[in-house]
Amino acid sequence: MLDADLKGPSNDVRLMAETLALRGLDPGAMTVLTSDPSGLADGLQTAAPTRAAVLAALDEVARASAPGDTVVFYFSGHGAQAPDLSGDEGGGWDELLLPADAAGWKGAIGAVENAILDDELQVWAQGILSRGVKVVGLIDACYSATGFRALGGEGVARVLDEAALGIPDDIPPVKGDPSQPLSGEFVFLYSSQSDQRSFEYPLADGITWHGEFTLRLTQVLREVPEASWAQVLAATTEAMVMGPARQVPEGEGTLLDAQVFGFGLGAARLVVADGQIEAGLLQGLSVGTEVALYAGPAGGEPLAILTLGEVTARSAKVKGALPDNARWAEVISAPPPAPLILAAPVRGDAGDGFDYAPWLAALPAGQGNADLVPILTEGAVALAGADGVLDPNGPGSSPRIVPLPDETPALAVERVLAQAAHGLRLREVLAGATGRSLTGKDPVTMTIERRAAADGCGTVSQPVAYDPAEGVAPCDQLWLTLTNTGGSAQDVSVLYFAADFAVQPIWPTQNLANRLAPGESVRVGLMIEARSTAGLEEIWVLAVPVDPDAPRVDLTRLATPEPGSGTARATPGSDLASWLEDRLLDPDESRSRGFSLKPAALTMIRQVVRLQP
Repeated sequence: MLDADLKGPSNDVRLMAETLALRGLDPGAMTVLTSDPSGLADGLQTAAPTRAAVLAALDEVARASAPGDTVVFYFSGHGAQAPDLSGDEGGGWDELLLPADAAGWKGAIGAVENAILDDELQVWAQGILSRGVKVVGLIDACYSATGFRALGGEGVARVLDEAALGIPDDIPPVKGDPSQPLSGEFVFLYSSQSDQRSFEYPLADGITWHGEFTLRLTQVLREVPEASWAQVLAATTEAMVMGPARQVPEGEGTLLDAQVFGFGLGAARLVVADGQIEAGLLQGLSVGTEVALYAGPAGGEPLAILTLGEVTARSAKVKGALPDNARWAEVISAPPPAPLILAAPVRGDAGDGFDYAPWLAALPAGQGNADLVPILTEGAVALAGADGVLDPNGPGSSPRIVPLPDETPALAVERVLAQAAHGLRLREVLAGATGRSLTGKDPVTMTIERRAAADGCGTVSQPVAYDPAEGVAPCDQLWLTLTNTGGSAQDVSVLYFAADFAVQPIWPTQNLANRLAPGESVRVGLMIEARSTAGLEEIWVLAVPVDPDAPRVDLTRLATPEPGSGTARATPGSDLASWLEDRLLDPDESRSRGFSLKPAALTMIRQVVRLQP
């Protein structure tokens, strides 16, 4: 079986079925094709995930649907590409979904046996769209095995290349008329961009595997009461950015801005029964998460604030004894991030002729469940993400460890890993402190103008509105306009997360005032460094509501500390800053947090900056 190396699809489809039922879909109207139907709700129709079963289920739902109905098609598994033999693909390749009985290339039929072609899915979708049926497609697979190398990563890619399928490389392309685009009301969400791979990973229990896209998407669909598909996609992308995957989901369709069907749980509290919380890793809980315990489903004072000590895929237990009448739990804060972990170093090219002995001696021993994978390449060390993908955003986009003048490899490794640990921990701490809001209105808004560099770095163009995620070049200037659109004053700070994990302070500078009254705006400028390489960086805008009895909050001193200066400290007297700093310390170095709550609301606007030298 071609899916023998994937451990997540059965878990994925079970989780998606639960999520769709939670949003109001009738389990009796669902057909789940899986090799492991255990744990599915009663009333579901099940069968093996073969090509014949998939096509039969598509035909059946087409017959049963009526104008105004919504049909959801979800797939978790391997994708691939094969030569286009109909001539309808501009690139010369068909995209394939590989069910459980898919085999390799069969010369007698000139195709991958039992694969499902994108052409077939398009014909099916257009048939029901033409009758006024809405179609939602959710695909956790990928079609491209080119462009990136994964070396030593923890995840498994959901793609099979042409060689694995036995596809001949001498099949001539077929010329024909391109297929017509779909028409009707539809939306499709894909787990990655067309030139990226999609990955699955184990949860923290080391046993339960899920596609990263499915896990984050279902968490969002579970929580959000009302949102558009575009908002759901944005929140899923935001969650995936914080995880191990280096994949960015994509969406398309006429329903992208339409509201998702049904309703999620919103801010509902978690059920406590039989001495445990009925939620776990799948719902985003983890060991060290702080929860408040309540007697009722809403309102009231907390009975206690405790820390989770044991978390499985679907349940959690607190450290210590639960209050006798605790029936509900509410998450207070995410745990402090774990210390940075490196995998064992991997050599990118065994025959490149470089001597890596000094680097191997300098790097710490590799461990499992790593945050970064050291890759020995071109005489240096590149730090890939947990997926082991080298240079995912272009040549040089994985940070390199380069010794400074008079610096040994050991000192260079120590310096860069300290910087990476601080930057990645701060990123995770801020994400855990702000949570996720899809439909709530942020008290501060940001618009961006770009002044593109010209004549090398000599001059810049006139400012134009721009999204830096589309790409910026060295010496480009970005001008942010930050406006307090809320009803109360906000203390605002701006930080910059660079590709080499450094967190740079942008605004305020020199301890200038950073308090914005309602309706007030400020312009903040920054310039892309002249020697920038390809990569993804981020602008962080942090806003804290003003406490009239406390000093202003300036979070720029959470930036990367200077070598030898220790952990940065933010404005003295700021409870929020102290709370954040506590979580930047390794658990064995931090002081006891007791039962204190996060002292103030924190809003975070994260803007991706794509470097394209």
